[in-house]
Amino acid sequence: MKRFILSAAFAVLTTGAFAGPQYVDETGFAVSGYDVVAYFNLPQTPVGTPQADAIPGRSDITADYNGATFAFSSEANRDAFVANPAKYAPQFDGHCAYGVSRGGKVPANPNLWRIVNDKLYLNITKNVVGFWEEDIPGNITLAGDNWPGIEPDGASGNTIPNFSSPAPLSQ
Repeated sequence: MKRFILSAAFAVLTTGAFAGPQYVDETGFAVSGYDVVAYFNLPQTPVGTPQADAIPGRSDITADYNGATFAFSSEANRDAFVANPAKYAPQFDGHCAYGVSRGGKVPANPNLWRIVNDKLYLNITKNVVGFWEEDIPGNITLAGDNWPGIEPDGASGNTIPNFSSPAPLSQ
């Protein structure tokens, strides 16, 4: 019994904000087909200023994780992801981090991102980014506290508002 409890506790601690259905939009790819490894090589702007646009992945360079297909701009990025997918996959299964901090699962726009403590967070709209950035640490804490209660719910089935996702780059 102790072994089971310790195993369960370890599983909760190691899965963090990944566990439920990954948000996948009409593109059929996680993060709308953008390369999640590439975010970690983009320059971050100061809070209050827009981030650089995400890098589209290619439909012929993919890997599966958490029930979804992720696309990558290079084989090197795909290989880095395969070696450590939990490092690169967005928190909260690709849902809007601010939405999770408020207790719900809503889609996230891949161009509205921020890396905090080496973790990728996405948000849904520019207005929401403003609320998120008012207290990033507090919102991360709230989202982490809310996540276990909403994680078993299905992934958001909504379309990302005001976002046109280019299909992942073909070859």
